[in-house]
Amino acid sequence: MGIFGKLFAKKDSFIDPVDLKHLKTDLHSHLIPGIDDGSPDIETSIILLKKFIDLGYQKVITTPHIMSDYYRNTPEIINKGLDLVRKEIDAQKLPIEIDAAAEYNLEPNFISLLKEKNILSFGPQNYVLFELSFFEEPPNLSETIWLMRDQGYTPVLAHVERYAYWHLDTDKYEEMLNRGVKLQLNIGSVTGAYGPEVKRVANQLIKDNIIDFIGSDCHHEQHVEMISYASKLPIFHQLVHQRQLLNNSL
Repeated sequence: MGIFGKLFAKKDSFIDPVDLKHLKTDLHSHLIPGIDDGSPDIETSIILLKKFIDLGYQKVITTPHIMSDYYRNTPEIINKGLDLVRKEIDAQKLPIEIDAAAEYNLEPNFISLLKEKNILSFGPQNYVLFELSFFEEPPNLSETIWLMRDQGYTPVLAHVERYAYWHLDTDKYEEMLNRGVKLQLNIGSVTGAYGPEVKRVANQLIKDNIIDFIGSDCHHEQHVEMISYASKLPIFHQLVHQRQLLNNSL
């Protein structure tokens, strides 16, 4: 039993693992080596990708951080790293596809990139993955959502369940949907890996049937272990089989 099994086995009931082939694609991870707080090298990236294959995934869309104060990544840096990973996948004949976009922090630099249309989007609707501060709602959130849509992008809010300032203001989730924002949930949240309150909110959002994408937010091997653990939870079965889930459209 892995680390998450040891931590949560007494609290959760299990059923047979869900077949993750239903999902096809993992959205939101950090597998480009050496450019953010995810995989440090190509060897680790390949180890993680092999674990995704073992779980049944056929594709990953990896999303390095773009955050001006910490991770000054550009499309050129990200695509160079993507080419490196793809070459190693081909060399090892691994049965998985990888594309890259980015996880944009909502900050002034992101506004500038949107206005320049210098954005790494993904999928058929020009989806853009973005995250908020974990401390307070950005005052320009509504304005930025409008700008994304005006520039032809579809906003996807990363790990929507983790923003504690919305936990007692649940109308915010409906407001995001009404503004045309897609909601992405981290798989680890249903295991309790981010704490019991995040788990509670994640479970409620699943029951409300308002999640559009799920993702591993994989930085290291423990995050892959979370997926294996989550796959045995009834709430995760419910999530994977919700018709609106869009992972398999990517």
